[in-house]
Amino acid sequence: MKRMLATCALLLCASSGIASAAEPGALATKIDRLLREELSQKWYPHAIDKELGGFHQNYARDWSPQRDDNRFIVYQSRMTWTAVAFARYAPEHRDEYVKYAKYGVAFLDEVIRDKEQGGFHYILDSHGKVDARLGDQKHVYGTAFVLYASSVAYDVTKDERALKVARDAFDWLEKHAHDKQHGGYFEAIARDGTPVITRDDKLPVSQRTDRLGVYYGFKSMNSHIHLLEALAEFYRIDKTPLAKERLEEVHAIVRDKIATDPGALNLYLTRDWRPVPAHDSFGHDVETAFLLVEASEALGRHEDEATWRVARQLIDHALDFGWDDQYGGFYDKGDSFVAKAYDTVKVWWTQAEGLNALLLMHRKYGKETDRYGKAFLKQWEFIEKHQLDPEHGGWFADVERAGKLTGDGFKASQWKANYHTSRALMNVATWLREMKPEDLPGATRR
Repeated sequence: MKRMLATCALLLCASSGIASAAEPGALATKIDRLLREELSQKWYPHAIDKELGGFHQNYARDWSPQRDDNRFIVYQSRMTWTAVAFARYAPEHRDEYVKYAKYGVAFLDEVIRDKEQGGFHYILDSHGKVDARLGDQKHVYGTAFVLYASSVAYDVTKDERALKVARDAFDWLEKHAHDKQHGGYFEAIARDGTPVITRDDKLPVSQRTDRLGVYYGFKSMNSHIHLLEALAEFYRIDKTPLAKERLEEVHAIVRDKIATDPGALNLYLTRDWRPVPAHDSFGHDVETAFLLVEASEALGRHEDEATWRVARQLIDHALDFGWDDQYGGFYDKGDSFVAKAYDTVKVWWTQAEGLNALLLMHRKYGKETDRYGKAFLKQWEFIEKHQLDPEHGGWFADVERAGKLTGDGFKASQWKANYHTSRALMNVATWLREMKPEDLPGATRR
């Protein structure tokens, strides 16, 4: 009898025109539910550290809190950004998440800020104090995330403290880090605000490189793509000529100097923007495609042909050389611009950014090709099957090519917050809701 009822139900669904599992609205609902459950059940308010201040940084696979060794500018900023971005995404939870965002901004302002010499500390001990073992050198990569989080916080909340933090971060970058001769930004900055651009090559490598492992005096893709997203958000709240000038400058640098044919990124460059040989990071390729388009839109250039061309090249190249046709998902690294991947581990943030970028491309070029739409669905399938923890919830940091977990499955560390994943899920759910059933490959009605 149960089998007969189930058969009848299936026939009824088919005859009534119920869409397939890939129907955009149904997929949007599933992704939205995943986002909301993880943020509310795992991150907020649970990550608020009432003892040490800021957001707790380390969680085991089962979400049990582990000992924090420091307070890291990037993690604290990313947790603040996610809270306020979700407040904007889900108006019914606005008041609650605005509260978490203001808490994060206050921590950036009161603890991460260097009250003695200006700017923002890169890393402090777990009690928010400068520790000689951690060093006191600053870095524009970290300050970019302060600018990013506080700009969005002001845009959503109109909180004056958030505006002050954003303007202070921008002004500090302008005064101490902007390279007036070659454009872009110096990256390593001494605590007193002096750029660190020379090095003693006789010293051990660890003393010749900065917080990101880049040789002193060089510039990096990683810092400048995150400066790009931060400046885009700052310009939304501060329409001054200087803010626009810096956004335009960094947008052009990322698009025309860091990005290169046939569709990859130069990871490291000299001060005057000559590329230094390095591997291809597929995750950064797909992330940068989105960030370029986002920054172009912030400048009011929604259909900028040059930007879309470069963004599409980055996605196409990542699909050509860094995409797993068998299992889905993007690999981590490639040996060169024209070689297959040599590091096939699948990292959580790369899969999230890939999901985001693939649907972005499908929305733009889906009428020309179904390549991006098909890859998007396969990317989601891989994430759902392998990158998400079916037992405890949340995203595994790394899995092997076929999806087997590597490591202990920890859920958070100073480098693993909820920024990449939440941004991707919020964007994707929003875009899917705007689509018709036939707008995804294989999602037509029966």
